[in-house]
Amino acid sequence: MKVRLPLYRTPMTPPQTQVREWLLIDAADVPLGRLASRVAYYLRGKHKVNFAPQWNLGAAVVVINAEKVLLSGKKLKQKVHIKHTGYPGGQRVIPIHHISPERIIWHAVKGMLPKNRLQARMLRNLFIYTGPSHPHQAQKPKPIPAL
Repeated sequence: MKVRLPLYRTPMTPPQTQVREWLLIDAADVPLGRLASRVAYYLRGKHKVNFAPQWNLGAAVVVINAEKVLLSGKKLKQKVHIKHTGYPGGQRVIPIHHISPERIIWHAVKGMLPKNRLQARMLRNLFIYTGPSHPHQAQKPKPIPAL
């Protein structure tokens, strides 16, 4: 006689009952790749115990001092951003020193998030500012180290 054991499942809290936490990351003197991977980690919600890949449970991340992010080597002069207009011959090459620091960090973080429907929702929780001040003081973001 075969005994059937009860099926136990991991209890999962739906996203509607979750409270979104606010985190503050200072980008001063931090390499771009390390900063982007840390920000994507928190936006995705992998730092939480109840991480679920199908839900947007990540934190709202505020990045300050974006203009002080580090690009190693000759990347500031040689690296380019390539985009396409969608028309034949529409490839546009823009040197990275012509792009704003907020846009550089945003693109780096976007490339480290999953390519699915949640990507745009996660990017809505990313706030990037060039200076040390930001308008999210009322949310009381918790400062965390970028490295």
